[in-house]
Amino acid sequence: MHTAAAMATLYEEEKAVASRYVHATARGHEAVQLAAAFLLLETDYAAPYYRDDAMLLGLGLRPYELMLQLLAKADDPFSGGRTYYSHPSLRRAGIPVIPHQSSATGMQAIPATGMAHAIHYFEKQGLRIEAPQGLNNPGVEASPLVLCSIGDGAMTEGEVSEALQMAVLHQLPIVYLVQDNDWGISATGREMRAMNAFEFAAGFPGLHRMQVDGADFGSSYQGMAEAFTHVRSRRGPVLVHAKCPLLGHHTSGVRREWYRNDLAAHQEQDPLPRLHARLLQAGFLEADLTALATEAQATVRADWQAAVAAPNPDPATFADHEFAPAAVTAEAGERSPAGAEKALMVDAALHAVDDILREFPEALFYGQDVGGELGGVFREAALLAKKYGDARVFNTPIQEAYIVGSTAGMAAVGARPIVEIQFADYIWPALNQLVEELSKSCYLTMGKFPVSALIRVPIGAYGGGGPYHSGSIESTLLTIRGIKVVYPSNAADMKGLMRAAFLDPNPVVMLEHKGLYWSKVSGTEDAKTTEPATGYVIPLGKAAVAQAADPEKLRQGDTALVVTYGMGVHWAKAASRDFPGQVEILDLRTLNPIDFEAVTEATRRHGKVLVLTEEPLLNSFAESLAGRIQRQCFQVLDAPVFTLGAANLPAIALNVELERQMLPSAAKVAVALGELLAY
Repeated sequence: MHTAAAMATLYEEEKAVASRYVHATARGHEAVQLAAAFLLLETDYAAPYYRDDAMLLGLGLRPYELMLQLLAKADDPFSGGRTYYSHPSLRRAGIPVIPHQSSATGMQAIPATGMAHAIHYFEKQGLRIEAPQGLNNPGVEASPLVLCSIGDGAMTEGEVSEALQMAVLHQLPIVYLVQDNDWGISATGREMRAMNAFEFAAGFPGLHRMQVDGADFGSSYQGMAEAFTHVRSRRGPVLVHAKCPLLGHHTSGVRREWYRNDLAAHQEQDPLPRLHARLLQAGFLEADLTALATEAQATVRADWQAAVAAPNPDPATFADHEFAPAAVTAEAGERSPAGAEKALMVDAALHAVDDILREFPEALFYGQDVGGELGGVFREAALLAKKYGDARVFNTPIQEAYIVGSTAGMAAVGARPIVEIQFADYIWPALNQLVEELSKSCYLTMGKFPVSALIRVPIGAYGGGGPYHSGSIESTLLTIRGIKVVYPSNAADMKGLMRAAFLDPNPVVMLEHKGLYWSKVSGTEDAKTTEPATGYVIPLGKAAVAQAADPEKLRQGDTALVVTYGMGVHWAKAASRDFPGQVEILDLRTLNPIDFEAVTEATRRHGKVLVLTEEPLLNSFAESLAGRIQRQCFQVLDAPVFTLGAANLPAIALNVELERQMLPSAAKVAVALGELLAY
C-alpha cells in the first residue's frame, strides 16, 4: 500500500515527465484492490481497469514495470510503449492471465464475461484449459474464476447489462468488483445514476451481491474471500460493491483542484492511515511500519530513475503485431472431389461449421436463433444444436455487443468461437466491441492476445428485404484496422474460406450474401458449385479469376477487367455475355487483406478496369480501390478506372421496383462495360 502511495506521490513530483502521457493511480482504492490481488491464483483470469495499479502491485508486478508503461518505454511488458498506464496484458507464471482490454469504461465487462463463459464451456465439456504460458505449476486445486474490475460510473453502460444478463443466464464463474468513489470524471454519482451498483444488481436474480468497505483492508479481504469462495464452489456470479475514496486526480489530465470540493471528506477515508492504525492496535511497532514506508519510497525512486533511463521503442517496430501470423498460407484439400454433388452456398457454410465442430472440441457456435430447433433464420445452422448440444451451439439474447465482444474473452482462455450477427444491418451495436476490444488486442499486447474469432454476417439485398435486412456494410468494416474481412461468391469458396477464417488467429468477419445462399435470385446459378471435401481450405487474401478473357481478344487489346466480389461476380458474368471473350472477372474473395498484387497484374493485362460493388458508391471501398489502381497502375491504363455501385441513399427501399432502381444489375454493368471497352 505504501508502494502504491509512493508512486502516486512521485508522479506528482515528477509530473513534468510523468504527465507526458495520461495516467490514473489507485490512491484511495488500494485496500480493495490488494485484497482482490492476494486472493487471485495463477490459473485465474483478471480484467483490471485503468485505476488498478495497486492491484497489479499486489499480483507481483514491480513499480519499475508499471513505470515503463507510464513512460511508454520499449520494455513495457504489456504493450512495448503502445498503450496507457495500467492497461495491462500479461501471460506470466505466478500471475493470473490478464488479457487485453480497452480503457475500461464499461466495455471490459463483456470480454471478461466471455472469459468466464469459456471456462464454463470447457468445464461442461470436460476439456482442459491450457495452462498460461510459462506456468510451472498448472495443478492448482481451486476452480478458475474471472475477476472483472470496474468503476461505478461505468456500470450505467448498456454493455454492462448485457454482460450481467449472460453471467446470470449461464451462471458463469465471475466476480464483478465495482469500485465506487462517487465520481465519474467531473460528474458526481448523483448526476450520473439513479442507484448504485449494489442496488442495480438486485435487478438480476441469480447474481449474488455484496457490499464491502473498500477503504478498509480487513472488510475488503473478508468480503472478497467470501465472493471468491462463492464463485469457486460454482454457485454463480457475484457482484461486490466497494465504497472507496478518490484521493488523487481522476487522471493526470483532469486534476482534482479544478472541480472538487470534497477532498477533505474523502481524505478521512484514506485506507493507508486506517490500516496503519489497525496494525498498531494489533501490536505492530511504529518503527517497523515507518520502515516499510521508507523502504517503499526508496524502491519507487530507484525504479523511477531506472525507468526514465530505459530505452524508448525502436520506431522501426511501429507496425509490428498488426496481425498474428496466418495459420493457412496455401490452398489445400480437394476443391472438386470425384462424384461430389453441387451444393448451395448456405449448405456449404453449414457443412463447413459442422466439420469444424466435429474436429475441434474447443469450437462453439452462438448467436441469435442459431440454436434450438430453428438453426438460424436462413437455416445456416440447421440441426447443429441437436447434434452438438446446447453448450456448444446456443442462442443468445438480442445482444450484438455481447455476441462479438465475448469472443475476445473466449479466445484468451483458449476457446474458438464462431458467432453470428443475424443481419448486417444489426451489427452496429457490436462495433464498440469490434473496434475497441477485438481489433486492437494483438497490436497493443505485442501479439500475446490475438483474438481468434469467426464472425458470420449475412449481408446484401435479395429482393424486398427492405431497409433493415438488405444493407451492405463492408466499407465501414474496412476502416477498422486489425480485423480481416472475407466475402465469398460461391459455395466452394464459402467452404474453403470458412475453414481458413476459423483457423486464423485473428478476428475475421465473414460476409455472406443472402441473395446467393440458395441461388434463387436470377443470375446467381453459378453460386452453386461442386462441394469441396472436408478439410478444404483457401488462404485469406488470395483473389481468384472467376472468368478469363479470350486470349486472342486480350492480344488485340480489346478486353476489360471487372474487379468485384460477392453478388458483383454474378452481375459481371451476366453482363459479359454481351461482350463474348472480352471480360475478365477478378473475384477478390477477401477484402482485407486484399490481393492487390492480383489486381495490379490483371490491370496490366487489360488496361481497362471497372470496380463493381453493391454498396452505395460515394466514399466506398470500391472508390478507394479505384483510386489506388489509378495511382499504382496509371502508366498501363488505357482509360479512367470506372466504378459502379448502388445509389447514394441511406437505406434500401422495401418496394422491389425501388430496390431495383437503387442497386447495380447486369444491365447496368453491361452499359458501363460498353462505355469502358469503347475507349
